[in-house]
This record gives sequence, structure tokens and C-alpha cells, in this order.
Amino acid sequence: MIKTRLTEDMKAAMKAGEKRRLGIIRLINAAIKQREVDERIELDDAQVLAVLDKMIKQRRDSVAQYEAAGREDLAEQERYEIGVCQDYLPSALSELEIGVLIEAAMAASGATAMKDMGKVMALLKPQVQGRADVGAVSALVKQRLSP
Repeated sequence: MIKTRLTEDMKAAMKAGEKRRLGIIRLINAAIKQREVDERIELDDAQVLAVLDKMIKQRRDSVAQYEAAGREDLAEQERYEIGVCQDYLPSALSELEIGVLIEAAMAASGATAMKDMGKVMALLKPQVQGRADVGAVSALVKQRLSP
């Protein structure tokens, strides 16, 4: 489980004195714990991946804003945090693999038009969570469903 790995990595970072890495691991654990408390559930790996995806997306937005403001020091910190978060994600899907998943989801849902996009994305989202940018996958699905 990802949560167990996070705990082990947190202990290792403490022992090694890696304050920067320790800080982001603690942030990840806090985000996971916050969601568990809010929803009164124990998160499984898929839900932890969703939390990590959200954190990465927030940091990418921050990087763009910091770069626009000329704050390269803050942008660098956000990039570092993105890197640490990505360490816990499964390997990324290639464009070919994403295409195969889209075709399979379209076939399984019987999608032929834009009105079926929700059905396709409902099938795809659990498969690509943490392995591909869901927004980019959505754009590819939209492209395939457009006349």
C-alpha cells in the first residue's frame, strides 16, 4: 500500500536528515488523513492516488503562477514537491496505451457521440488515475467522439 510506503519513507527521511523531503511527505500524509477524517473512511490505494493527483495539479498551477511573477525560488520548491509526489504514482501510461484504453472504454460503453463522453470517462478514470493526466485523456476522448 502507498500509505505504508509513505510511512517508511518518512522514517527514512527523518533518519537521513532530509528535511525538504520529509516536509512534503508529511504534507502528503496530512492530505490523506484530512480526506479520511472528512469522509470518515479509510482510503485505499486508488483514493490515495486521487489525493496525489490533486496535489500535483495544485503544484503545477502554483509553478505557472510563480514563474509568471518571477519567483523562480518558489517555483523550484513546487517542482521538487511535484517530483516527490510523482515517486508514489505508478509508471505513466504511454500514448499508445492510453489510446488502447480509450478504444476499449468506447467499445465497452457503446459510445458513438459526444453525449456518451461521461460513460467513457467513468470507465477510464479508475484505469488512468495517477498514471496519466485525466484532463489530457478527456481531451483525447472528446477528439475521438467528435464528428
